[in-house]
Amino acid sequence: MHILVTGAAGFIGFHVAQKLLNRGERVVGVDNLNDYYDVNLKLARLALLEAQPAFTFIKANLQDRPAIEALFNEHRFDAVINLAAQAGVRYSLENPQAYIDSNIVGFTNILECCRHHNIGHLVYASSSSVYGMNSAMPFSVHDNVDHPMSLYAASKKANELMAHTYSHLFGVPTTGLRFFTVYGPWGRPDMALFLFTKAILAGEPIKVFNNGQMQRDFTYIDDIVEGVIRIMDKPATPNPDWDSAAPDPGTSSAPYRIFNIGNNNPVSLMDFISAIEKALGKTAEKELLPMQPGDVAATYANIEDLIDAVNYHPQTPVQEGIDNFIAWYMEHMHKEEQ
Repeated sequence: MHILVTGAAGFIGFHVAQKLLNRGERVVGVDNLNDYYDVNLKLARLALLEAQPAFTFIKANLQDRPAIEALFNEHRFDAVINLAAQAGVRYSLENPQAYIDSNIVGFTNILECCRHHNIGHLVYASSSSVYGMNSAMPFSVHDNVDHPMSLYAASKKANELMAHTYSHLFGVPTTGLRFFTVYGPWGRPDMALFLFTKAILAGEPIKVFNNGQMQRDFTYIDDIVEGVIRIMDKPATPNPDWDSAAPDPGTSSAPYRIFNIGNNNPVSLMDFISAIEKALGKTAEKELLPMQPGDVAATYANIEDLIDAVNYHPQTPVQEGIDNFIAWYMEHMHKEEQ
């Protein structure tokens, strides 16, 4: 297959592209290599991908319509995995325009190209943040999600709505994946695991929000990638039982699906920190702080639909995943920081 992976130098995009290459696919990776976090980390990921002959890298912004159109004109893609986005809940409070440019305008360009080039399946990143003010646990794709708590979350909900329009009007098969707190080697420096590890090694206090009263459905990167690729291999189809009088938000009469992709096992933030301390053999100094604007106290994914659709079963316990991250961090990051 010939597959486009956007955000290929990013955390999830890098791992997805690598897995696709390992199974023999041809992959074109697109990334704008922005400086939201250390570009050197992105370049290091990219170097590993570019060492493989079946990988082609193109530096471009999704909001650059002529560049994206030229990309689709040059290549005949069987599927598109759109993982490029402006990430981060907290940053969306500071720089909202970046989320409109990348997540709304950029995604429109992807949809238009998928429409005009008869792409067999568009898989795109949504987020657990779309659940916003919902409190019924575990979060289900069949629940209404109309109360986002950040512009980042709103942009991801908008992506789902935009995708549905293209599935309905033009028959483009689209599947949105709501990721739940992804972690693992080559992860993002702005995520808790990276920040905590760096601070503990430096003997600095870690910031623990909501006084530690947080839960996250931490999901290891290998489990995420397995789910993404299984979904890519199974294009969305219409739900023949969809009823407009009682509309199901997770499916449609169009070839459109939404899935949660998580561990289905929420872990308290304090237990997560304990697992990091165990892996490092060091105790963290904790600075307890109130909840941050735009954040939520807990996430918990109902993944029954994903299990039914592609037999998805996350395999990695949190301690094992953290141990793997720490081993990677000590080899690739800690030496440079000393």
